[in-house]
Amino acid sequence: MPDNHGFPTDRAALTGQLFPDGIPELWSPTLVFYDENGTIDAARQAAHLAFMAPHVKGLLVPGSTGDAWEMGDEEALAALDAAIPFAAEQGVHLLAGALRPTPEATLALIGKILDHLRRRTGRDTAADAFAAARVRGVTIAAPTSAQPLSQEAIRDALEPVLSLGLPFAVYQLPQVTGNTMAPELVAGLAERHPNFLLFKDSGGRDEVALSGLMPQGVFLMRGAEGDYARWAKASGGPYDGFLLSSANAFPSQLATVLDHLRHGRPEAAGRCSAAVSAAVADAFAAVAELRHGNAFTNANKALAHAMAWGRHAADAPPPRLHAGTRLPRAVLDTVAESLERHGLMPERGYMEGGGRL
Repeated sequence: MPDNHGFPTDRAALTGQLFPDGIPELWSPTLVFYDENGTIDAARQAAHLAFMAPHVKGLLVPGSTGDAWEMGDEEALAALDAAIPFAAEQGVHLLAGALRPTPEATLALIGKILDHLRRRTGRDTAADAFAAARVRGVTIAAPTSAQPLSQEAIRDALEPVLSLGLPFAVYQLPQVTGNTMAPELVAGLAERHPNFLLFKDSGGRDEVALSGLMPQGVFLMRGAEGDYARWAKASGGPYDGFLLSSANAFPSQLATVLDHLRHGRPEAAGRCSAAVSAAVADAFAAVAELRHGNAFTNANKALAHAMAWGRHAADAPPPRLHAGTRLPRAVLDTVAESLERHGLMPERGYMEGGGRL
């Protein structure tokens, strides 16, 4: 029998224990900011999290946007560590990213996460350690392969991970893994594993959410960008919420889209959604030819640079990438022009005054 680590074995009970006030609608895989030595810039990271916190109540750390696939295990733990005190202070929920190319590497990182959280919190069970650190689950993805795997091979890779009994979010990310999980596969995993609580889909085809096959109680989150108003359940869409890299730059705007929909203002939601969608599309186009990092990270670091420094962004050093290079100034200028054009450039950035140039 798998060890449930102190967690309830019923999906509804587990969800209620982890999220007594309900699962937040808006999540983000937070960016990670680095200093000249390549370690986490604590002040910059804290300022960025504070910028998001009024609107984004759930963070994936680290996610693809936070360099999860490039980080070593110790770096991933350091990124999670940087978010834990902030989450406790601001009442934010955390998902710990265990995004690795093989089930063996995934299991190894999960083991390190469990050991680290127990040591950090001084709690014996995973359930108690998670609660003390405000970690609500672990995020995993299909294995990575050069050629697409069969659905059976993907299932066989994920089964032993889900069988650990921890609360899990499963992430559809074919842009990185090279593999797409069919609706029947995802639904079957969820049926067999009530600790599978959340499903994030960044694939852009939305087949799982649209299939209607997922069992009741699994929280569906869209990770693909654009046309946000259309996809929320409040407007008749299939998703319970969003886990968006763009929430690193547009937390208030995306929260406003959801608020408009909740209050029956679809036209206002559509206008806000369209502006953000256009700016995000421009940012992804601007970083398409970059060789370092991934598009999620690079586009959102460019957008977040403008949000941090406003109309003084050209005077601030370009943000450092995990590889040690910096975003090209031409990319930052292109993104700034787009934000001006779409009416989204702030007069004053969140780093101005309390930050440094």
